[in-house]
Amino acid sequence: MAPTGPAVTPEQAARLVADLRAFSARAELVVRETTELGHGLPVDDADVVDRPGWVAATAEGMERLAAPAVAKLAAAPGGHQVGSLTRGVAGRQVGFILGFLSGKVLGQFDPLGGDPARPGRLLLVAPNIVKVERELGADPTDFRLWVCLHESTHRLQFTAVPWLRDHFQSLVADFADKVDTDPGRMLSRAVAALKGEAARDGDRLSWLESIQSPEQRAVFDRVMALMSLLEGHADYVMDAVGPTVVPSVTSIRTSFTERRRKGSGPIDRLLRALLGMDMKLAQYVNGGAFVRGVVDAVGMTRFNAVWQSPETLPTRGEIADPAAWVRRVPG
Repeated sequence: MAPTGPAVTPEQAARLVADLRAFSARAELVVRETTELGHGLPVDDADVVDRPGWVAATAEGMERLAAPAVAKLAAAPGGHQVGSLTRGVAGRQVGFILGFLSGKVLGQFDPLGGDPARPGRLLLVAPNIVKVERELGADPTDFRLWVCLHESTHRLQFTAVPWLRDHFQSLVADFADKVDTDPGRMLSRAVAALKGEAARDGDRLSWLESIQSPEQRAVFDRVMALMSLLEGHADYVMDAVGPTVVPSVTSIRTSFTERRRKGSGPIDRLLRALLGMDMKLAQYVNGGAFVRGVVDAVGMTRFNAVWQSPETLPTRGEIADPAAWVRRVPG
């Protein structure tokens, strides 16, 4: 399912790999100045991968994150029999999803991968970066550095905030612990999701939320708030560095935002909706607005109180109301 292309010469490929490795290190130093985080920490290398390489790395990460849920489902009555029947089907579904996404992702930071002594792995997907920079008609140097600014911010978030990795993993484990193993309840929620009947506080739930138990949704709110913060913070940094670092940043941002909003075709948009990618887009938008709102109100130094502990992270409600977070968390 992974798409092929784009076509590049060996010389272009070598230049791309060299650029991305160098720019990821350069970007992190710029990010540290902008965010006031991580000064003095070593700068790790990035892994430049192709689409199959991204699939392999992501599958490893999914295995680690899914382990608690898999264990709970296997321990449920009849779990081993169900697992043997559905393993092949589920494997093909995950393979389809990873193949589809492998043509979309520009980069990502896996906080659980890499060297156990210094966990975390920054992946930059070379063919997708070339594809998008060509589609946008962007300056290759500027676009590659712009992408590295976003992804290096994610790397810095987890390396400069020591407790964040364990907190993220605990949220995933807590979400898995709330998995409902009753087939009847799971089926009824799936049916309601297909009919579009699920709602909370008068608001229609997303497809992903509608198939969750109420206990899972409570944890999901915390996960969404954290992801919105991380994505919004990285999006803010991409633009905050300004034209002195990326001369064509304004043009790139405008073109990229329009491309992200439109998507490709009806099948692409349907898959994005089913996979929750619309929620991912909302994380960029809402999280970016939260970070800008807080930084505009109290400055970057006081904003960084957000990284003090899990208790100072914004709630999902505060992501939509930055002033509420400012009132709750002293600088």
